[in-house]
Amino acid sequence: MFDATSKTKLSAACLSLSLLLFGVGWPRGVAAQEVSDADTGVGFVEITDQSRLSVERGLAYLAQVQADDGSYGSTRFQKHVGITSLACLAFMADGHMPGRGEYGPNVERGLDFVLSHATESGLLVADASHGPMYGHGFATLFLGEIYGMTGDPRAREALLKAVRLIVTTQNPEGGWRYQPRPFEADISVTICQVMALRSARNAGLSVPKETIDRAIAYVRQCQNPADGGFRYMLNSGGSAFPRSAAGVAALYYAGVYEDDALSKGLTYLESGTNTTTFRTGGHYFYGHYYAAQAMFLAGGEHWERWYPRIREQLVASQLADGSWSSGHGGPYGTSMSLLILQIPNRLLPIFQK
Repeated sequence: MFDATSKTKLSAACLSLSLLLFGVGWPRGVAAQEVSDADTGVGFVEITDQSRLSVERGLAYLAQVQADDGSYGSTRFQKHVGITSLACLAFMADGHMPGRGEYGPNVERGLDFVLSHATESGLLVADASHGPMYGHGFATLFLGEIYGMTGDPRAREALLKAVRLIVTTQNPEGGWRYQPRPFEADISVTICQVMALRSARNAGLSVPKETIDRAIAYVRQCQNPADGGFRYMLNSGGSAFPRSAAGVAALYYAGVYEDDALSKGLTYLESGTNTTTFRTGGHYFYGHYYAAQAMFLAGGEHWERWYPRIREQLVASQLADGSWSSGHGGPYGTSMSLLILQIPNRLLPIFQK
């Protein structure tokens, strides 16, 4: 699993290297038309002047609200390793890294915060008020991207332990749940761990094939045959947009690239019932974070139909201070929105096909 052709990896790596050497992200002030389909290999302009400005405002907001210890959070989730990691990934998606770029210091402070909360067991956790495995998955993804792009030895040490914890806490069904114990599983936590493992594997770390095969089997079992959507757990819940987006993304990141399960899942996401999610719906940012990645990995007409709609909606819903409001706080909603808007940058290894 986790297979990809050498040609695809090489072209993606060359694109990222070129952008990092000759500018931080897409050059600011460059007209959207100059970032053409010839550069991206797609048939439409992905980055508009409006979306580029929206990203700049969002990054400035994140830089302003970072705590002195490098963390991000909200009233409900204070000093959270997961939200901190998402914010740092949003900076990295524009090319900012420790020691590089305007927001490099912000990434470095965020990295220091996450590493300071790496436990001996491998669990990455600060505020564990709700499901530490959510935060652990996002933080492990962050460390995987950091290590893969910089070779930071501190990140590698914490990443090795974090991956080991994910592997050892997989439950018999093949998934993961809120707590780092192999008892229950749900698809929402499972996708976080699958992405983390994929990032670690991309960075050169060993991930047991058995772990991935069991995760794929679990995700497949979560799919509802009737409509192609995904349930929350094996024995509970009907299909819904956020969990279905997570299910499709999980299969892609686990190395399943062509399969009836993907086709049916994508059809469910694009069905008339789910078009309302562009206007409203629970778990809005979480759902669209995974849906945008699923459509990007599907490519072709899926990406061309989907991305302009969510891009324009995010640009239109940004607040005056540069943030996006969410039930989990401004840093969370802003980080998720920025990651969606910056998928076309193709800078993060996890976003490279």
